[in-house]
Amino acid sequence: MEEKYITLAHGAGGAKSQELVEQVMLPAFDNEFLRQMHDGARLNLDSGKIAMSTDTYVVQPLFFAGGNIGKLAVCGTVNDLAMTGAVPKYLSVGMVLEAGLPIDDLKEITKTMRKAADEAGVFLVTGDTKVVGKGSCDGIFINTAGVGELIAGADISPLNVKEDMDIIVSGTLGDHAATIMSKRHSLELPADLKSDCAPLNHLVKKLLTAVPQIAVLRDATRGGVAAVLNEIASQAKVGILLEEESLPITPAVRGFCEILGFEPLNLANEGKFVLFVPPQYTEKILSILHADEYGKNACKIGTTNAISRGEVAMRTPVGGVRIVDMPAGEQIPRIC
Repeated sequence: MEEKYITLAHGAGGAKSQELVEQVMLPAFDNEFLRQMHDGARLNLDSGKIAMSTDTYVVQPLFFAGGNIGKLAVCGTVNDLAMTGAVPKYLSVGMVLEAGLPIDDLKEITKTMRKAADEAGVFLVTGDTKVVGKGSCDGIFINTAGVGELIAGADISPLNVKEDMDIIVSGTLGDHAATIMSKRHSLELPADLKSDCAPLNHLVKKLLTAVPQIAVLRDATRGGVAAVLNEIASQAKVGILLEEESLPITPAVRGFCEILGFEPLNLANEGKFVLFVPPQYTEKILSILHADEYGKNACKIGTTNAISRGEVAMRTPVGGVRIVDMPAGEQIPRIC
C-alpha cells in the first residue's frame, strides 16, 4: 500500500477499501472460507449442538507486554466459547479504524490475530471494516464473534455447583490488568510482568474429555476472580470459602496491588479460568493442568459450602474470615 496511515477513504467502500482488504486483511487471515468473499461465511459443523459468543475490545494501550488488542480479540472469544464446554471453530472480525492509525500497526495487529487463531485452531471466516474520523476512537476497536461445537458429555452450568465442591484456578492472578496499568502509566515493574493473554480451548478440551464431571468453568476477566465467584455463589446458592494463603499471585502483581491499593482478586485476567469440581476429581484435574503451559501454576483455592449461601468469604493467614464482595464499578477501565 502506498499510504502509511488509515484514511477515511479506506472506509468508503471504493478502491481504497478494496486495497485495504486485499493487501492487509486477506494476506493475514487467508483460508478457504474467507477466500470465497461472500457477505457471510458458509460453514461446516458436524454437531447439532453449537455455542456462540461475541465480545468487543477497546483496550488502551493497543500494544503491551504479552500481546496487543488483536491477540485479545481472538483469545477472548475463543476462551468464552471454551468456558461453555465448546470447541471453538470459526470467528468473525469487525474492526473500527480511526483515520491516522499507522498501517504498519494494523498489519502487526492482524498478524498477531492470525498467530493466535492458528494456535487456537480456529478460522477467521468473515469480517467488516469501518473507518471513523480522527478522535472518534483510540486507533482501533475490534469485535469478534465465534461459533463452536459443544463437547459431548460436558454439562457446564453454574446451576451444577453444589456444596462441598473444590474450587481451582488455572494460574496466577491479575497479570493482565497489572501489565496494562503499568504500561498506561509508565510504572517501573519487573521485566517479566506481562499479560497472560492466551487461548485456553485446547487445555479446556483436555480437562472436559478427562473429567466431564466438572460443574462449571468461567474465565476471570473483568472483575477478576472475585466477580466470578460472587456470580456463581449467587446463581448456585452456595457459600464459598477461599484460603488466602493458597491464592497464586506473583510478587510483581502483589507489589503492584500494594502500591496502588488494588485487591488482586478483583484484577482482570485474559488467560486464566476458575472451575468447580467434586473433590474426588481434584488431583486428576490438577495433574492435567500442571502438565500444560497454561495451567502450570494451577491450584485449589477454596471450597463451597451450605453455610453462607450466596456469599464469598476468605480465611486470612491469621485465621480470621472476611467477606469478598462483588467489585463495585470499574476498577481499571479499558483493560480489554
